Amino acid sequence: MAKRLEVVTEQSTPPVWAALRNQAEHAAKAEPALASLLNAVILSHDNLADALTFQLARKLGDQEMRAMTAREFAAEAFHSDPALVIAAEADLMAVFERDPACKGYVQPFLFFKGFLALQTHRVSHWLWSQGRETLAFYLQSRSSEVFQVDINPAARIGQGVFIDHGTGIVIGETAVVGDDVSMLHGVTLGGTGADRGDRHPKIGRGVLLGAGAKVLGNISVGDFAKVASGSVVLKPVPPHCTAAGVPARIVNCPTCEEPAKSMDQTLSEAVYDYVI
Repeated sequence: MAKRLEVVTEQSTPPVWAALRNQAEHAAKAEPALASLLNAVILSHDNLADALTFQLARKLGDQEMRAMTAREFAAEAFHSDPALVIAAEADLMAVFERDPACKGYVQPFLFFKGFLALQTHRVSHWLWSQGRETLAFYLQSRSSEVFQVDINPAARIGQGVFIDHGTGIVIGETAVVGDDVSMLHGVTLGGTGADRGDRHPKIGRGVLLGAGAKVLGNISVGDFAKVASGSVVLKPVPPHCTAAGVPARIVNCPTCEEPAKSMDQTLSEAVYDYVI
């Protein structure tokens, strides 16, 4: 059964922004100590893009790059590419739907490192695509410092992506992550050495990457596959299969229908088919 929002609007399926504002209003009344924060970050803005630029600037600004400067180029990115806002909305929905500890949209928008690091990456990737590589790498560095998530600006990431906890995630330059992927802390999408060129994993749609999973090299993890926690994957994983172990082996093929949404990291009675 789908999880219900704690606070809903009069619509049966409220837009994310309407629901976020609604929940922020109730939270401000319930916890006056946070009313000014909720007002500054959410309630004083007219749309999700404006609120998100403020929140990212608040988190990323430092002595070298003031918050207002960060807000300006984040706003430029969202204005130039509305798909970034659509992706952020899908990411926010993914957090709420897949994280049993998440009570609504306010929590991830204000506090969840994985969500905020992913939105930082979306801005840095836009900057990289515009040829503004130095600023893009600056954002990567700040995200690593602030959120403990290190994503190269050139990496391509789909929408509806859920990064749970975030700490220790590393995603390399030529990695590709499809829509509706879920990954937990300590995941690495890396290379196998000092080779240049296309050297990082390609993660399909709806994949679940368990805590501490390492996928290394220019290999594919097929749609709706699952990589068990602590596994080291060095060869391709077929769609709808589970890879587990060090080195990883294929087990439980086919796996559950939508592993990224069920977030089921357990393994049923494992029958090892072959080493990958």
